[in-house]
Amino acid sequence: MTNDDPIHIIGGGLAGSEAAWQISRAGLPVILHEMRPVRMTQAHQGDALAELVCSNSFRSDDWEFNAVGLIHAEMRRANSLIMACADAHKVPAGSALAVDRDSFSAAVTTAIEAEPLITLVREEITSLPPPNWGSTIIATGPLTSDPLAQAVQSITGEEELSFFDAIAPIVHRDSIDFDIAWLQSRWDKVGPEGDGADYINCPMDKDQYEALVDALLAGEKTSFKDWEKTPYFEGCLPIEVMAERGRETLRFGPLKPVGLTDPRTGKRPWAVVQLRQDNALGTLFNMVGFQTKLKHGVQSDVIRLIPGLQNAQFARLGGIHRNTFLNAPKLLDASLRLKARSDIRFAGQITGCEGYVESAAIGLLAGRFARDERLGQAPSLPPVTTALGALLNHVTAGHVGGGKGSFQPMNINFGLFPDLAGDVGGKGKQRGRLRKKALADRALLDVSNWLGANPDRQDQAARHAR
Repeated sequence: MTNDDPIHIIGGGLAGSEAAWQISRAGLPVILHEMRPVRMTQAHQGDALAELVCSNSFRSDDWEFNAVGLIHAEMRRANSLIMACADAHKVPAGSALAVDRDSFSAAVTTAIEAEPLITLVREEITSLPPPNWGSTIIATGPLTSDPLAQAVQSITGEEELSFFDAIAPIVHRDSIDFDIAWLQSRWDKVGPEGDGADYINCPMDKDQYEALVDALLAGEKTSFKDWEKTPYFEGCLPIEVMAERGRETLRFGPLKPVGLTDPRTGKRPWAVVQLRQDNALGTLFNMVGFQTKLKHGVQSDVIRLIPGLQNAQFARLGGIHRNTFLNAPKLLDASLRLKARSDIRFAGQITGCEGYVESAAIGLLAGRFARDERLGQAPSLPPVTTALGALLNHVTAGHVGGGKGSFQPMNINFGLFPDLAGDVGGKGKQRGRLRKKALADRALLDVSNWLGANPDRQDQAARHAR
């Protein structure tokens, strides 16, 4: 293959779009195959690239003390299109980075379509890429179509691995009762585009909380007989599944009241349901941690038991779908190539990472590895001391085998990083924070050395994001 031959990417989600962008930055041509709208999935709403089908949050943007914020920072330094578009279309969300989902996806689509080195083809790929395509990245995500999933299974010999993922409802702001609800970020923390009052809070006393738990447990739920043995991803459990684990689980989980004060009483409520802004206009808010498999017929009635949401009107009710991922440590090499066919790489959530930013990060790496190879260079792997390297290492080599089905999706976290060489000092919580800050400082130094100095690259991505 020559530098004039395109690298093919199957899937125009977060990972596929990021991979295409990274390859084009090296002056190499790309063909990006996206099946929507020719064939839709059970979760997507439209045909835009990088559509956010669940939450609109990229989670914490605090790089000093949170591994998610750290990977944000590393991706920005690597000229990430996804991060540039997220930054350009962020909405208030406390210390988190949340986006207007429609304008974000539109910006990614516009940037990809405007790049002359990227050809976007709207078609479904139902089989493994032919060898004459040369280098190919499969980034079809957790909603990979059945024909392609079966084709992958035929060459790997692996049984399909899967888990359930759930979607939270979205509420119209003007239907929320602000005589009861109030605006406040937890601990009044100010974040990107925020002012310390970025979340809508709906308080509950003990009786109201108990009534909600009862309704969640009793409500009719969606069931999938063919998928009954499929596990849930622990980071995105349906709220009624959490309620089944104990009556206090929600109050110490997504409905925890810590850091919040009801202005009507001056006290902390028994429990709080939070809603986060979902679009730039501030007209839509999604229910934080309220992903659900309740049937639509009862879902709205249960949610309207929450004080402040008694008259709630919904832009979208919650739902559930099945996700698919590979046994990546067994099937992929260190640069994400399929061991059975080295011309094929995988990227995104299908590799067994979990989360928007993690998916885009693996797409970023797959794109950089593919372009390195096309340029006649060995893929340059990020140091394992970086967030990018730690996530890659977990996906390809870091999992300790524990039998069939033991490899499960994972968010980036500081537990994936190698230990520091010296003692950070401090005691208790202070010691934990000092350790995280030291890990983050080391990571940014190492990722900068890995990338090399090129300050104009992020400016280039940022110009395309608006």
